[in-house]
Amino acid sequence: MADDDYNDMDMGYEDEPPEPEIEEGAEEDLENNNNDDVPVEPIETEEKEEHDSKDKIRKTSKYMTKYERARILGTRALQISMNAPVMVELEGESDPLEIAMKELRERKIPFTIRRYLPDGSYEDWGVDELIVEDSWKRQVGGD
Repeated sequence: MADDDYNDMDMGYEDEPPEPEIEEGAEEDLENNNNDDVPVEPIETEEKEEHDSKDKIRKTSKYMTKYERARILGTRALQISMNAPVMVELEGESDPLEIAMKELRERKIPFTIRRYLPDGSYEDWGVDELIVEDSWKRQVGGD
């Protein structure tokens, strides 16, 4: 009984426009359209673009901002708390934020920071390329 009610219902598919029909000659053109004699330009790979961006002169500072540092540490600590692999040797640390800070000090965090510029372009910096100043070291008078 329930199956009969289901089949009798109008599902609304009748109102859709039919698919356009392909003309008879168009199918043959698609099959015979081999452009083997046309030279094909090589596609640029990401490696080349990455290599070019490292050689370019960068406009932004090589120092990591406190906002970038906070976002990197927070994101990495969240990943570590969700059982992401740790990139440094642990020496009794169990707090994800402490582990993330240790990874940042040893430049092992595998993140890329994208800095957008006013003209709409951007620069990508690896965490290992940036200089990180710990505010707690300056306050305590560390190394």
